[in-house]
Amino acid sequence: MRVFIPSQLQSYSGGATHVEAAGSTIDEVLIDLDQRYPGIRFRIVDEQDRIRRHMRIFVGREAARDVRAALTSGDEIMIFGALSGG
Repeated sequence: MRVFIPSQLQSYSGGATHVEAAGSTIDEVLIDLDQRYPGIRFRIVDEQDRIRRHMRIFVGREAARDVRAALTSGDEIMIFGALSGG
């Protein structure tokens, strides 16, 4: 499964903008990523396994609301950090 990594998390992925990961749910993919890039999952998901409010995850063109969402072979996951400013 191809996972696109936002710029603010690329320090965890060794600068990679996209990586491959395995899993049948978003959470399994994040756990797989965290095994190779320790700490990345905690930046995306909080202690209650909810997507952090400043992070967005898309599976294809659909926004994911729950890390338990099922994935199918060939899905692409895009992780985005919310932008803010004043």
